[in-house]
Amino acid sequence: MRLAIRVRPGAARESVGGAYGEGAVVVKVNARAVDGRATEAALRAVAEAFGVRRSDVRLVTGATSRDKVVEILGNDQELTERATALRMA
Repeated sequence: MRLAIRVRPGAARESVGGAYGEGAVVVKVNARAVDGRATEAALRAVAEAFGVRRSDVRLVTGATSRDKVVEILGNDQELTERATALRMA
């Protein structure tokens, strides 16, 4: 499945949850937005939140933007349910 995320770098605590704009999931990471560190941290956080391996999460668009689209491999029904729950968090 593809998922829109909004990355908030430099957060005190890492978390995945909440909605931004038209349904993007908010991903807060400790890493700063330098040399792709925040993007990599966001991909790891998304993988952990969805219960998949990091290699199952791929950046589709937004390498240098806070707004990104990621692709998550796995059972689409389970991933969709998890995404809905995270937006509500």
